[in-house]
Amino acid sequence: MTLTPEERELFLAEPHIAALAVAAGQGRAPLTVPIWYQYEPGGEVWIMTGRDSRKARLIAAAGRFSLMVERVEPTIRYVSVEGPVVATEPATPERLREMSARYLPAEKVDGYIEMASKEHGEQVVIRLRPERWLSADLGSV
Repeated sequence: MTLTPEERELFLAEPHIAALAVAAGQGRAPLTVPIWYQYEPGGEVWIMTGRDSRKARLIAAAGRFSLMVERVEPTIRYVSVEGPVVATEPATPERLREMSARYLPAEKVDGYIEMASKEHGEQVVIRLRPERWLSADLGSV
């Protein structure tokens, strides 16, 4: 069963690990990688990645990307969203903290931020405007 717009937005707003897919060029399959993301219903989706990463370069070239999130309990459910990039901006310590706190237990956030600040290099925030949605809840198959 397809999810309603409200159900799919609420599901996407949960802290799932997304599969990001972006065109990888002629003769190549799309680059597909796991990624943390942030989303609030009705808003834009945003991700953080290395400024000079392959992911960032491919997204800049394509001008759009897709995210897909799923779960298997208590029912099999997924949401996929695709759309254009509407902004790319330097990441801030506040954005890193927001993203880290979404996925990590509170006691792990400061340690992760310290490690990421030292090891991940310069980061950017890339914003996607949801344009096309696919969703389903397959029940407890």
